[in-house]
Amino acid sequence: MSHLFNNYGRWPITIVKGEGNYLYDAEGKKYLDLVSGIAVTSLGNVPPQVKAKVAEQLDTLWHCSNLFNIPQQEELAAKLTSISCADRVFFCNSGAEANEAAIKLARKYGNAKGKNEIITFENSFHGRTLATLTATGQEKVKTGFHPLPEGFKTVPYNDIEVLKAAIGPNTCAIMMEMIQGEGGVHPADPALVEAVTQLCKEHDLLLIVDEVQTGIGRTGKWFAHQHYGIEPDIITMAKGLGSGFPVGAMMAKEFLNDTFGPGTHGSTFGGNPLAMAAGLGTLEAIETLLPEVEKKGAYLMEQLGGRGKGLIIGIEFDFEVAPIVTKLREEGILALVAGPKVLRILPPFTITQEEMDLAIEKIKQTVEAHKGAVGI
Repeated sequence: MSHLFNNYGRWPITIVKGEGNYLYDAEGKKYLDLVSGIAVTSLGNVPPQVKAKVAEQLDTLWHCSNLFNIPQQEELAAKLTSISCADRVFFCNSGAEANEAAIKLARKYGNAKGKNEIITFENSFHGRTLATLTATGQEKVKTGFHPLPEGFKTVPYNDIEVLKAAIGPNTCAIMMEMIQGEGGVHPADPALVEAVTQLCKEHDLLLIVDEVQTGIGRTGKWFAHQHYGIEPDIITMAKGLGSGFPVGAMMAKEFLNDTFGPGTHGSTFGGNPLAMAAGLGTLEAIETLLPEVEKKGAYLMEQLGGRGKGLIIGIEFDFEVAPIVTKLREEGILALVAGPKVLRILPPFTITQEEMDLAIEKIKQTVEAHKGAVGI
Protein backbone atom coordinates (compact mmCIF):
# COMPACT_ATOMS: atom_id res chain seq x y z
CA MET A 1 0.00 0.00 0.00
CA SER A 2 1.32 3.41 -0.97
CA HIS A 3 1.32 6.28 1.52
CA LEU A 4 1.53 8.86 -1.27
CA PHE A 5 -1.34 10.93 -2.62
CA ASN A 6 -2.53 9.62 -5.95
CA ASN A 7 -2.19 12.98 -7.71
CA TYR A 8 0.26 11.80 -10.38
CA GLY A 9 -0.60 9.53 -13.29
CA ARG A 10 2.58 7.52 -12.92
CA TRP A 11 4.03 5.25 -15.57
CA PRO A 12 4.50 1.61 -14.49
CA ILE A 13 8.27 1.81 -14.24
CA THR A 14 10.69 2.77 -11.46
CA ILE A 15 13.72 4.78 -12.54
CA VAL A 16 16.77 4.05 -10.41
CA LYS A 17 19.65 5.54 -12.42
CA GLY A 18 20.36 8.24 -14.95
CA GLU A 19 23.50 8.47 -17.03
CA GLY A 20 24.00 10.83 -19.95
CA ASN A 21 21.01 10.72 -22.27
CA TYR A 22 19.65 7.49 -20.77
CA LEU A 23 17.56 6.39 -17.80
CA TYR A 24 17.54 2.89 -16.29
CA ASP A 25 14.67 1.21 -14.47
CA ALA A 26 14.69 -1.20 -11.53
CA GLU A 27 14.81 -4.17 -13.93
CA GLY A 28 17.88 -2.78 -15.68
CA LYS A 29 16.06 -1.66 -18.84
CA LYS A 30 17.63 1.26 -20.65
CA TYR A 31 15.59 4.18 -22.05
CA LEU A 32 16.64 6.94 -24.43
CA ASP A 33 15.30 10.00 -22.60
CA LEU A 34 13.38 12.36 -24.89
CA VAL A 35 11.54 13.80 -21.89
CA SER A 36 14.47 15.31 -19.97
CA GLY A 37 12.40 15.38 -16.79
CA ILE A 38 9.94 17.60 -18.74
CA ALA A 39 12.59 20.01 -20.05
CA VAL A 40 14.73 19.85 -16.90
CA THR A 41 17.81 17.72 -17.55
CA SER A 42 18.95 19.61 -20.63
CA LEU A 43 22.54 18.38 -20.19
CA GLY A 44 21.48 14.78 -19.79
CA ASN A 45 21.47 12.95 -16.48
CA VAL A 46 24.10 13.66 -13.82
CA PRO A 47 26.16 16.02 -16.01
CA PRO A 48 29.80 16.05 -14.80
CA GLN A 49 30.24 19.84 -14.81
CA VAL A 50 27.16 20.38 -12.64
CA LYS A 51 28.03 17.42 -10.42
CA ALA A 52 31.47 18.90 -9.74
CA LYS A 53 29.97 22.28 -8.76
CA VAL A 54 27.41 20.70 -6.43
CA ALA A 55 29.98 18.34 -4.89
CA GLU A 56 32.23 21.28 -4.08
CA GLN A 57 29.34 23.13 -2.46
CA LEU A 58 28.29 20.06 -0.47
CA ASP A 59 31.51 20.31 1.50
CA THR A 60 31.05 23.95 2.47
CA LEU A 61 27.47 25.18 2.99
CA TRP A 62 23.97 23.85 2.23
CA HIS A 63 21.68 26.45 3.80
CA CYS A 64 22.06 29.68 5.72
CA SER A 65 18.74 31.57 5.21
CA ASN A 66 18.15 34.64 3.11
CA LEU A 67 18.77 36.74 6.20
CA PHE A 68 22.40 36.62 5.06
CA ASN A 69 24.21 37.66 1.91
CA ILE A 70 24.72 34.58 -0.26
CA PRO A 71 27.57 35.08 -2.76
CA GLN A 72 26.40 32.22 -4.96
CA GLN A 73 23.10 34.06 -5.51
CA GLU A 74 24.94 37.18 -6.62
CA GLU A 75 27.11 35.14 -8.98
CA LEU A 76 24.19 33.34 -10.62
CA ALA A 77 22.11 36.53 -10.77
CA ALA A 78 24.99 38.33 -12.51
CA LYS A 79 25.19 35.54 -15.07
CA LEU A 80 21.43 35.53 -15.70
CA THR A 81 21.24 39.28 -16.16
CA SER A 82 24.22 39.13 -18.54
CA ILE A 83 22.33 36.79 -20.89
CA SER A 84 18.99 38.61 -20.67
CA CYS A 85 17.43 42.08 -20.71
CA ALA A 86 16.70 41.92 -16.96
CA ASP A 87 18.49 43.68 -14.13
CA ARG A 88 17.19 42.07 -10.94
CA VAL A 89 16.63 38.44 -9.90
CA PHE A 90 14.54 36.69 -7.23
CA PHE A 91 15.35 33.02 -6.64
CA CYS A 92 12.80 30.37 -5.68
CA ASN A 93 12.35 26.61 -6.09
CA SER A 94 10.03 26.03 -9.06
CA GLY A 95 8.31 27.48 -12.08
CA ALA A 96 5.02 27.93 -10.24
CA GLU A 97 6.83 29.91 -7.55
CA ALA A 98 8.57 32.02 -10.19
CA ASN A 99 5.23 32.81 -11.82
CA GLU A 100 3.63 33.48 -8.44
CA ALA A 101 6.40 35.98 -7.75
CA ALA A 102 5.83 37.60 -11.15
CA ILE A 103 2.10 37.91 -10.49
CA LYS A 104 2.72 39.46 -7.07
CA LEU A 105 5.28 41.88 -8.50
CA ALA A 106 2.92 42.95 -11.27
CA ARG A 107 0.00 43.31 -8.85
CA LYS A 108 1.99 45.38 -6.38
CA TYR A 109 3.36 47.64 -9.10
CA GLY A 110 -0.07 47.96 -10.69
CA ASN A 111 -1.92 48.60 -7.45
CA ALA A 112 0.18 51.70 -6.90
CA LYS A 113 -1.47 52.98 -10.09
CA GLY A 114 -4.92 51.65 -9.24
CA LYS A 115 -4.68 48.65 -11.61
CA ASN A 116 -4.42 44.94 -10.77
CA GLU A 117 -5.84 42.79 -13.59
CA ILE A 118 -3.58 40.42 -15.56
CA ILE A 119 -4.48 39.11 -19.03
CA THR A 120 -3.37 35.59 -19.97
CA PHE A 121 -4.06 33.28 -22.92
CA GLU A 122 -6.14 30.18 -23.55
CA ASN A 123 -4.18 26.88 -23.46
CA SER A 124 -1.42 28.50 -21.42
CA PHE A 125 0.07 26.79 -18.39
CA HIS A 126 1.61 28.81 -15.55
CA GLY A 127 1.52 26.47 -12.54
CA ARG A 128 -0.65 24.85 -9.89
CA THR A 129 -0.75 27.33 -7.02
CA LEU A 130 -4.11 29.08 -6.72
CA ALA A 131 -2.88 32.20 -8.49
CA THR A 132 -0.96 30.41 -11.23
CA LEU A 133 -3.70 27.89 -12.00
CA THR A 134 -6.12 30.81 -12.25
CA ALA A 135 -3.73 32.46 -14.70
CA THR A 136 -3.52 29.19 -16.64
CA GLY A 137 -5.82 29.11 -19.66
CA GLN A 138 -6.96 25.50 -19.19
CA GLU A 139 -10.15 24.75 -17.30
CA LYS A 140 -9.07 21.21 -16.40
CA VAL A 141 -6.49 22.46 -13.88
CA LYS A 142 -9.10 24.64 -12.12
CA THR A 143 -11.79 22.02 -11.54
CA GLY A 144 -12.65 21.68 -7.86
CA PHE A 145 -10.54 24.59 -6.64
CA HIS A 146 -13.09 27.40 -6.69
CA PRO A 147 -13.42 30.12 -5.59
CA LEU A 148 -10.39 31.27 -7.55
CA PRO A 149 -8.56 34.57 -7.02
CA GLU A 150 -9.97 37.55 -8.86
CA GLY A 151 -8.03 39.74 -11.21
CA PHE A 152 -7.34 37.48 -14.20
CA LYS A 153 -8.81 37.56 -17.70
CA THR A 154 -8.07 34.91 -20.34
CA VAL A 155 -8.25 35.51 -24.11
CA PRO A 156 -7.60 33.31 -27.20
CA TYR A 157 -3.96 32.84 -28.20
CA ASN A 158 -2.93 34.59 -31.44
CA ASP A 159 -6.18 36.63 -31.62
CA ILE A 160 -5.05 40.25 -31.56
CA GLU A 161 -8.46 41.89 -31.85
CA VAL A 162 -9.91 40.03 -28.87
CA LEU A 163 -6.80 40.91 -26.88
CA LYS A 164 -7.21 44.60 -27.70
CA ALA A 165 -10.83 44.53 -26.62
CA ALA A 166 -9.94 42.81 -23.33
CA ILE A 167 -7.63 45.58 -22.14
CA GLY A 168 -9.43 47.87 -19.72
CA PRO A 169 -8.67 50.58 -17.16
CA ASN A 170 -7.88 47.92 -14.52
CA THR A 171 -5.39 45.96 -16.65
CA CYS A 172 -1.84 46.07 -15.31
CA ALA A 173 -0.04 43.28 -17.21
CA ILE A 174 -0.12 40.70 -20.00
CA MET A 175 1.38 37.30 -19.23
CA MET A 176 2.30 34.91 -22.03
CA GLU A 177 4.45 32.02 -23.20
CA MET A 178 6.38 32.31 -26.45
CA ILE A 179 5.66 28.62 -27.02
CA GLN A 180 2.76 27.01 -25.19
CA GLY A 181 4.42 23.79 -24.12
CA GLU A 182 1.72 22.10 -22.07
CA GLY A 183 -0.92 23.57 -24.37
CA GLY A 184 0.30 21.59 -27.40
CA VAL A 185 3.65 23.18 -28.37
CA HIS A 186 2.13 26.21 -30.09
CA PRO A 187 4.57 29.04 -30.91
CA ALA A 188 3.31 32.60 -30.68
CA ASP A 189 2.64 34.28 -33.99
CA PRO A 190 5.20 37.08 -34.49
CA ALA A 191 2.28 39.43 -35.21
CA LEU A 192 0.82 38.63 -31.78
CA VAL A 193 4.13 39.30 -30.04
CA GLU A 194 4.51 42.59 -31.87
CA ALA A 195 0.95 43.55 -30.96
CA VAL A 196 1.42 42.61 -27.30
CA THR A 197 4.58 44.69 -26.94
CA GLN A 198 2.91 47.66 -28.64
CA LEU A 199 -0.24 47.36 -26.51
CA CYS A 200 1.86 47.21 -23.35
CA LYS A 201 3.55 50.47 -24.35
CA GLU A 202 0.29 52.17 -25.30
CA HIS A 203 -1.56 51.19 -22.12
CA ASP A 204 1.34 51.26 -19.64
CA LEU A 205 1.16 47.51 -19.02
CA LEU A 206 3.85 45.16 -17.81
CA LEU A 207 4.83 42.33 -20.13
CA ILE A 208 5.47 39.05 -18.29
CA VAL A 209 7.00 36.23 -20.33
CA ASP A 210 6.81 32.74 -18.84
CA GLU A 211 10.00 30.93 -19.92
CA VAL A 212 9.68 28.07 -17.43
CA GLN A 213 9.71 25.41 -20.16
CA THR A 214 11.35 27.36 -23.00
CA GLY A 215 14.10 29.17 -21.13
CA ILE A 216 17.77 28.32 -20.51
CA GLY A 217 18.58 27.34 -24.08
CA ARG A 218 15.68 24.99 -24.88
CA THR A 219 14.86 26.85 -28.13
CA GLY A 220 18.46 27.51 -29.24
CA LYS A 221 18.70 30.92 -27.59
CA TRP A 222 18.90 31.52 -23.86
CA PHE A 223 15.24 32.56 -23.90
CA ALA A 224 12.50 32.00 -26.45
CA HIS A 225 11.50 35.67 -26.50
CA GLN A 226 14.95 36.50 -27.88
CA HIS A 227 13.87 34.93 -31.19
CA TYR A 228 11.24 37.69 -31.38
CA GLY A 229 13.58 40.56 -30.53
CA ILE A 230 11.56 41.82 -27.55
CA GLU A 231 12.48 42.86 -24.01
CA PRO A 232 9.89 41.76 -21.42
CA ASP A 233 9.57 43.61 -18.13
CA ILE A 234 9.42 40.33 -16.18
CA ILE A 235 10.80 36.88 -17.13
CA THR A 236 10.23 33.63 -15.27
CA MET A 237 12.20 30.40 -15.50
CA ALA A 238 12.89 27.15 -13.67
CA LYS A 239 13.03 23.66 -15.27
CA GLY A 240 16.33 23.80 -17.19
CA LEU A 241 18.09 26.11 -14.76
CA GLY A 242 19.38 23.55 -12.27
CA SER A 243 19.81 20.24 -14.14
CA GLY A 244 17.31 18.64 -11.77
CA PHE A 245 17.99 20.62 -8.61
CA PRO A 246 14.93 22.63 -7.52
CA VAL A 247 15.70 26.16 -8.66
CA GLY A 248 13.52 28.82 -10.22
CA ALA A 249 13.94 32.51 -10.86
CA MET A 250 11.87 35.60 -11.55
CA MET A 251 13.79 38.40 -13.28
CA ALA A 252 12.72 41.97 -13.92
CA LYS A 253 13.83 45.34 -15.20
CA GLU A 254 15.46 47.82 -12.84
CA PHE A 255 12.41 50.10 -12.59
CA LEU A 256 10.58 47.31 -10.72
CA ASN A 257 13.26 46.86 -8.08
CA ASP A 258 11.71 49.12 -5.47
CA THR A 259 8.36 47.30 -5.79
CA PHE A 260 9.75 44.30 -3.94
CA GLY A 261 11.16 45.83 -0.76
CA PRO A 262 12.07 43.91 2.42
CA GLY A 263 9.15 41.79 3.63
CA THR A 264 7.11 41.89 0.42
CA HIS A 265 8.08 38.44 -0.82
CA GLY A 266 10.39 35.60 0.14
CA SER A 267 11.30 31.92 0.11
CA THR A 268 12.94 29.91 2.89
CA PHE A 269 14.78 27.58 0.54
CA GLY A 270 14.90 29.77 -2.56
CA GLY A 271 18.44 30.59 -3.63
CA ASN A 272 20.13 28.10 -1.30
CA PRO A 273 23.84 27.58 -2.05
CA LEU A 274 23.38 24.04 -3.41
CA ALA A 275 20.78 25.11 -5.94
CA MET A 276 22.88 28.12 -6.94
CA ALA A 277 25.90 25.88 -7.53
CA ALA A 278 23.76 23.65 -9.76
CA GLY A 279 22.54 26.69 -11.67
CA LEU A 280 26.04 28.04 -12.22
CA GLY A 281 27.33 24.69 -13.44
CA THR A 282 24.33 24.31 -15.73
CA LEU A 283 24.72 27.71 -17.39
CA GLU A 284 28.44 27.22 -17.93
CA ALA A 285 27.88 23.88 -19.65
CA ILE A 286 24.89 24.97 -21.75
CA GLU A 287 26.70 28.01 -23.16
CA THR A 288 28.86 25.80 -25.38
CA LEU A 289 25.88 23.75 -26.60
CA LEU A 290 23.52 26.55 -27.67
CA PRO A 291 24.61 26.59 -31.34
CA GLU A 292 23.74 22.89 -31.63
CA VAL A 293 20.22 23.11 -30.19
CA GLU A 294 18.52 24.82 -33.13
CA LYS A 295 20.36 22.61 -35.62
CA LYS A 296 19.36 19.39 -33.86
CA GLY A 297 15.78 20.58 -33.48
CA ALA A 298 15.56 21.50 -37.16
CA TYR A 299 16.80 18.02 -38.11
CA LEU A 300 14.26 16.27 -35.89
CA MET A 301 11.39 18.39 -37.20
CA GLU A 302 12.51 17.86 -40.80
CA GLN A 303 12.41 14.11 -40.26
CA LEU A 304 9.31 13.89 -38.06
CA GLY A 305 7.28 16.95 -38.96
CA GLY A 306 5.87 18.97 -36.10
CA ARG A 307 6.25 22.44 -34.70
CA GLY A 308 8.26 24.21 -32.04
CA LYS A 309 11.70 25.70 -31.83
CA GLY A 310 15.01 24.07 -31.00
CA LEU A 311 14.47 21.02 -28.83
CA ILE A 312 10.87 21.61 -27.80
CA ILE A 313 8.90 19.81 -30.48
CA GLY A 314 5.23 18.89 -30.83
CA ILE A 315 4.07 16.46 -33.52
CA GLU A 316 0.31 16.59 -34.07
CA PHE A 317 -1.73 13.65 -35.32
CA ASP A 318 -5.41 13.13 -36.10
CA PHE A 319 -5.64 10.46 -33.41
CA GLU A 320 -4.83 10.27 -29.71
CA VAL A 321 -1.14 9.65 -29.04
CA ALA A 322 -1.18 8.10 -25.56
CA PRO A 323 -0.88 4.59 -27.08
CA ILE A 324 2.15 5.81 -29.08
CA VAL A 325 3.85 7.03 -25.89
CA THR A 326 3.18 3.68 -24.21
CA LYS A 327 4.54 1.68 -27.14
CA LEU A 328 7.61 3.88 -27.44
CA ARG A 329 8.30 3.33 -23.75
CA GLU A 330 8.13 -0.41 -24.31
CA GLU A 331 10.65 0.10 -27.13
CA GLY A 332 13.02 1.99 -24.82
CA ILE A 333 12.14 5.54 -25.94
CA LEU A 334 10.63 8.06 -23.50
CA ALA A 335 8.32 10.74 -24.94
CA LEU A 336 5.33 12.79 -23.76
CA VAL A 337 1.92 14.01 -24.77
CA ALA A 338 0.98 17.69 -24.96
CA GLY A 339 -2.75 17.43 -25.27
CA PRO A 340 -4.55 14.32 -26.55
CA LYS A 341 -3.22 14.39 -30.13
CA VAL A 342 0.25 15.92 -29.80
CA LEU A 343 3.39 13.87 -29.25
CA ARG A 344 5.95 16.04 -27.43
CA ILE A 345 9.68 15.44 -27.36
CA LEU A 346 12.13 17.42 -25.23
CA PRO A 347 15.51 15.79 -25.88
CA PRO A 348 18.62 16.71 -23.91
CA PHE A 349 20.88 19.16 -25.72
CA THR A 350 23.56 16.46 -25.66
CA ILE A 351 21.60 14.05 -27.86
CA THR A 352 23.83 12.59 -30.56
CA GLN A 353 23.18 12.08 -34.26
CA GLU A 354 23.00 8.33 -33.71
CA GLU A 355 20.46 8.79 -30.91
CA MET A 356 18.36 11.18 -32.99
CA ASP A 357 18.28 8.70 -35.87
CA LEU A 358 17.29 5.89 -33.49
CA ALA A 359 14.48 8.02 -32.07
CA ILE A 360 13.26 8.99 -35.55
CA GLU A 361 13.21 5.35 -36.67
CA LYS A 362 11.37 4.15 -33.56
CA ILE A 363 8.79 6.96 -33.68
CA LYS A 364 8.04 6.41 -37.35
CA GLN A 365 7.77 2.63 -36.92
CA THR A 366 5.56 2.97 -33.85
CA VAL A 367 3.20 5.45 -35.50
CA GLU A 368 2.84 3.31 -38.62
CA ALA A 369 2.24 0.15 -36.59
CA HIS A 370 -0.42 1.91 -34.50
CA LYS A 371 -2.19 3.29 -37.58
CA GLY A 372 -2.22 -0.17 -39.09
CA ALA A 373 -3.55 -1.75 -35.91
CA VAL A 374 -6.46 0.68 -35.58
CA GLY A 375 -7.18 0.88 -39.29
CA ILE A 376 -6.18 4.48 -39.91
